[in-house]
Amino acid sequence: MTADPSATTPPAVISRLLGHVAAHAAERPDEPAVLTADGGLTWAGLAASVATATRALRAYGIGRGTAVALATGRDRHAVTALLSVWSLGATAVLLDERHPAAHLSDVVANSGAGWIVAAELTPEVLGNGVPVLTPPDLLAEPGDGPGALAAEPVSRDDVAYVIHTSGSSGRPKGVDVSFGNLEAFVDAIETLGMPRGGNGINAVSPAFDGWLWCTLLYLVFANALGIVDLARSAADGPAAAIAALSPKVVCLTPSLLAACEEGVGSAEAIVVAGEPCPPDLARRHGTGRRLLNVYGPTEATIAATWADSARGDDPATIGTPVPGYAVHVLGPEGRPVPDGEPGELYIGGPGVALGYRNEPELTARHFVTDPLRGRIYGTGDLVRRRADGLLEFRGRVDTQVKVRGFRVELTEIERHAVGPGVAQAVAYLLPGGRTIGLAVVPGEDYPGDAELRERLAARLPAHQVPSAVRRLRTLPLTPNGKTDRAALATSHTAAGAGGQHPAQTTDALLDTVTKVWNTVLEHPVTDVDAGFFASGGHSLLAAGLITALREETGVSLSMRELLGNPTVRACAELVRARLAEPPAAS
Repeated sequence: MTADPSATTPPAVISRLLGHVAAHAAERPDEPAVLTADGGLTWAGLAASVATATRALRAYGIGRGTAVALATGRDRHAVTALLSVWSLGATAVLLDERHPAAHLSDVVANSGAGWIVAAELTPEVLGNGVPVLTPPDLLAEPGDGPGALAAEPVSRDDVAYVIHTSGSSGRPKGVDVSFGNLEAFVDAIETLGMPRGGNGINAVSPAFDGWLWCTLLYLVFANALGIVDLARSAADGPAAAIAALSPKVVCLTPSLLAACEEGVGSAEAIVVAGEPCPPDLARRHGTGRRLLNVYGPTEATIAATWADSARGDDPATIGTPVPGYAVHVLGPEGRPVPDGEPGELYIGGPGVALGYRNEPELTARHFVTDPLRGRIYGTGDLVRRRADGLLEFRGRVDTQVKVRGFRVELTEIERHAVGPGVAQAVAYLLPGGRTIGLAVVPGEDYPGDAELRERLAARLPAHQVPSAVRRLRTLPLTPNGKTDRAALATSHTAAGAGGQHPAQTTDALLDTVTKVWNTVLEHPVTDVDAGFFASGGHSLLAAGLITALREETGVSLSMRELLGNPTVRACAELVRARLAEPPAAS
């Protein structure tokens, strides 16, 4: 491929990443680089596979500027696919193969991807005519080993990757991140001095930039990328799957860390990101080991600030800007607010992304050029700068929320909910911050709560599907006439889904177990014979349910037992049987 004149001084980021792989392959060739449930790669194997896949992609005509959708995030060749695409100066479009087909098709179409590399997806699933390559297609011919690793020249403004976030239009919006942006991020993480070698944990959806954070951090510091598949983790749950890897470094959302604390005992360093970290969780894990609390929107290339206990930061805050970045706390008119007062966080510096793919007006609205501060991105997040200079996260200024580490635009859910049988719909975050509720005003031929959730599940990723639907005659309004989401959230638990009250029986133990389910699911269970997942549960909540049941009843259930007894009634009977067993001999 002929180098473009604009690439005469290309960013060195991909050459540096390939250099890390080559160095690890030379220094620790037989140590694991990638670990998955169905196999792995050593560092020497990773170096060879990147060289092989790069040559194969080049033979398909893939090069600088080609958008390649990657649905390999849970496969042992995930890092291979990413680095080989970047080696050619191509653009990686990150997919989660378990998202609904309609959502995936929207993402592929919006990104303009000419190819898809996938372990499971087929052209028939996507239905858009884009050819699909599998890892075996790219690894059919042996590579030339670490010495063959080399990067094609690119421009700083060439797009390195595209990540799609929830969009208020009802369709996902893509964020274009350049190779120059990526270089700024890698510059920052190379300063961290994390523990080298051993295993690292990546339990993040491959369509989320937290997946990139884990992957690149571990690659730089020679940690094996231990992929924990939450949907297919060990029968005893994600904590057991994490513990089985004896991780040295762990990157998790605070919610997942709280549910898997028993699995991280071997960790020397823990990174939390994706959502606010509760102070008590930060205190527990910031003592005796290093805790890094990372904040950053996709539009600022993964990380923009961090609080590092190793330098004495309070890890319950989001800290200070990462090296090379700038932050500004501004009021409604764009003026700085005094320390101690809340304002919107704006981010500047080389990590600010190019903008939204195919959305010039949206880009102009959120990425602005300030005469004093240069090009900055308005996050929509409220923060407060403390007297010690550390930033505290204080919430959102719009309708975006964070659910299990994912950014969710509530209006996207509402747009998909309104339709046949649904006249109005309002989505809102339930008080615990782990699940979404949906209030609807039914129209004629309302499909029913379960069918409405199924309809949403066919269009939205699982984290955007409401855990419970509540039927109302009218929606509550604020004094200025807007829908009162806060009132819906605070009244949800008391009123119950569908206006019904929690199930009550004459069985004290069944009522106790029902109350535990109500608390964990963050909405009343109205049917003791309804399944946990049908009631809005997910794998993270399942781990929390096991913990809550143990605390309330003294009975410890395994994940396998919960999945085998997935209703309140069956769960209560299992607890009853355990309580009737004689205590084990000491």
